[in-house]
Amino acid sequence: MNAVLPAFATMHPASFALVMATGIVSIACRLLGWRWLAEALLWANVLFYGVLWVLTVARIVRFPERVLADISHHGRAVGFFTTVAATCVLGTQAFIIRGAWAIAVSLWLLGIVLWAVVTYTVFTVLTVKAEKPPLAEGVNGGWLVAVVAAQSVCVLGAQLADGFGASAPNLLLFCLCMWLGGGMLYIWIISLIFYRYTFFTMSPSDLSPPYWVNMGAVAISTLAGTMLIAAAPRSPLLSDLLPFLKGLTLLFWATATWWIPMLVILGVWRHVYRRFPLRYDPLYWGAVFPLGMYTVCTLRLAQAIDAPVLLVIPRVSFYVAVAAWLLAMTGLVREVARHVFRV
Repeated sequence: MNAVLPAFATMHPASFALVMATGIVSIACRLLGWRWLAEALLWANVLFYGVLWVLTVARIVRFPERVLADISHHGRAVGFFTTVAATCVLGTQAFIIRGAWAIAVSLWLLGIVLWAVVTYTVFTVLTVKAEKPPLAEGVNGGWLVAVVAAQSVCVLGAQLADGFGASAPNLLLFCLCMWLGGGMLYIWIISLIFYRYTFFTMSPSDLSPPYWVNMGAVAISTLAGTMLIAAAPRSPLLSDLLPFLKGLTLLFWATATWWIPMLVILGVWRHVYRRFPLRYDPLYWGAVFPLGMYTVCTLRLAQAIDAPVLLVIPRVSFYVAVAAWLLAMTGLVREVARHVFRV
């Protein structure tokens, strides 16, 4: 047990990225016809979600000082946003794969509460703390999980709107505001990240896996936009804004697509040219999620703007996302086994 405690004490707040990654890969499986795999990943994800919450609550009780330190840490605090995204992704997964509307609504409401608590706790603490790190040390791609959290609320809510009857237009107005607010937050944060990229020296260790959220945040923004477009017949406001919704959604997708070659090149520079060791890190789930999200958002975009030519992309990127998930899961299993055998 003494060998496990240090790992438990330092458990990263972004550990819920495992649920995010598994959920979106499962949804991609369902949309592309791999129903048995989608179903298997759903049940696995329910297990992951439950275990992570047990570990999180236990960590709060056992190591409260560590949790408080995480909340005030510029690099780790934003990891708490994965609890929001994981909750809403699991809700979307349950709704799409099992049609579990009531469960999805419960997870959506929980996601909204978590979003409000995490957003205003983390950003308030990071704003008022007396000592702050330099920009080059304090900001990374993980900050964009705040965008992913907001957009995940929109994605799930827009899909559930049909079941709210006459209240659907009000619900969709809320989802629209979350989408626009999340988009604005992306602009703020990515500006800092791009500035850090181009005006500060980068070392291989600086290019940690969460930098893939640079792409993932606009990929889920794309998906949220397609969900609003699909829900437009249930809201006069969305119907009026349809050209704007389609234009901004396409802008998000184009931005996500732009990031992919850049991130691949930087990954080659990191691991091939600079020979940075490639070993398992829980943060790699933050790289798997964007790959799955890009697959799903591109498929939905092709349907939303009637552009079947785009469908060739998810048919290829799907296998990349599944392969990335398998690699990360292999690393996780080995890591768990390593700790268990030490006990």
